[in-house]
Amino acid sequence: MTTRRTINRMMQLMLIMFGYWPGISCVLFYRMFWMTTLAITEYFHCQYFVMHFRFHNLFNLMDCLSSFLAFIKLFSKLLIFWLKQRTFFEILTMMAKDWSDCDNTGVELRETARKAKLSSRIGNGIIILQTMATLAYVIGIFLASFDVDVTDRTVELPLIFKMEYPFVIDTQRKYRLVLATQFLSVAMCSWSANLFNALFLTLTLHVGSQINILICWLGEVGSKDIEKTHDRHDSFVTVITKIVRKHQKIINLSENIENLYSYIALVLFISNTVMICSLGFLVVTAIGSPDASKQITRSILFYIVTSLEAFVFCFAGEYLSKKSKAIGNAAYNSAWYDMKAKNRQVLLFIILRSQRQLQFTAGKMAVLSLEYFTTIMKASGSYLSVLLAMK
Repeated sequence: MTTRRTINRMMQLMLIMFGYWPGISCVLFYRMFWMTTLAITEYFHCQYFVMHFRFHNLFNLMDCLSSFLAFIKLFSKLLIFWLKQRTFFEILTMMAKDWSDCDNTGVELRETARKAKLSSRIGNGIIILQTMATLAYVIGIFLASFDVDVTDRTVELPLIFKMEYPFVIDTQRKYRLVLATQFLSVAMCSWSANLFNALFLTLTLHVGSQINILICWLGEVGSKDIEKTHDRHDSFVTVITKIVRKHQKIINLSENIENLYSYIALVLFISNTVMICSLGFLVVTAIGSPDASKQITRSILFYIVTSLEAFVFCFAGEYLSKKSKAIGNAAYNSAWYDMKAKNRQVLLFIILRSQRQLQFTAGKMAVLSLEYFTTIMKASGSYLSVLLAMK
């Protein structure tokens, strides 16, 4: 039996943990806890950044900046989801309605379930890759911690995040406690950040499944059996009404997703452009250094995950645009030549509406597409060249 759910249990559990799943208790406590934790972390980050702002130590500066921006992205996602929780609940309601409209054997259930299974696998893969990147990011620090003399005040203690704490770390117990706290912080934050990325891709693929259903229905319009029948449920008017309503539901769902993720995408692409540049700088400058393998291992997976995050958003925008264009093509390729003259005119409205393609944007300013992804990578490469020239 097919499980009638688009969001898998792992993502649902994480949404509950962060207080964004409908119907849970203590919502305010969950959200305030994570907001406060991130705010305190960012404060210590800023203190370190201000106190160690030296161009001759550009490597540490870029390392601190990349982790700082990663927390800023997560804080923005949590805050925007909080402000737009009603929109998110509407999306979940519309998706549940799509599942309830599916019959047990038809194309509706098959397409919806196929995309749900695909999105679940991709979402789990993103979270697993993020876990590997997190382990690679912290493993070098943990190995170095065994040989650290915490009483030597002339040497900066190796930490997962560059932070300036309001207390002195002068014992091994304090040092290990700080490392353990930072590890839990980076693990939870990395999972939660990619939760929202996987959720965005899941919602986009669900829209794609509904578009596939609509295209299938358009392929059946104008068939001889429908044109000749006198049964009310099989008449052309009934079929075209169902198609128009499905098309409108798809438009409403995609607009809600755009409303929810538009400003998240804006913050993401501004920060990711700088992060990709700074992480690339860390990898390039580490080549030839005594601890090159440790520094490259620490940064390379983080670089891949950050680039993948930008690619996921741009791919989702490209996917939606191509799918929405396919609606008009399906209407044009239907058997309109077998229809009555007055019925052919109805398809023109569907074709005209589909010409206004569905799309995702970054803050209503840039359309997400694969072309925009190349623009982001080129901009990051340009900034990297400037940093290398300053080194």
